[in-house]
Amino acid sequence: MGSWNDNIAMAVAAGEGLLLIVALIWIGSLASKLKKLGKAHTKLMGDTGMSNMEDVMGVVHDRLTELHARQNEQAELIDKHGKRLAIQKGRIGVHRFNAFSDSGSDLSFSIAIVNDGQDGVVITGIHGREQTFLYAKPIDKGQSAYLLTPEEKLAISQAMQKG
Repeated sequence: MGSWNDNIAMAVAAGEGLLLIVALIWIGSLASKLKKLGKAHTKLMGDTGMSNMEDVMGVVHDRLTELHARQNEQAELIDKHGKRLAIQKGRIGVHRFNAFSDSGSDLSFSIAIVNDGQDGVVITGIHGREQTFLYAKPIDKGQSAYLLTPEEKLAISQAMQKG
């Protein structure tokens, strides 16, 4: 009977050893998963300095609210600058012409300086043998309170085509 007990004891020991090996593999697997979970937790919590998920969500919400407010401020600033740029007199058209067909050359000129709304000024210089005349006419929406010559209209048209 002694050998019978020895065989049972050996079988029990082998079974316990097998269970021990399975338990060690399972513990290793759990440790690996726990390490991955810890990395994910650290990444999720970020640099908030919080360990509670509700606190982290509060910090994230506050930061998003702050970013949204800053984005609105920047959008308003961009709109303001866009409107300001649109009214700048930045389009220029130059038309040279001969004011007197019997003499001279293309020494007379009309220069139009306008913005996107066709507001600005047109300056015309009429060059003659003895003297030169210089005229300035305000432009409002492509029109002037003063009669515009064809050369001035051409300079305004050239200025508006640039853009």
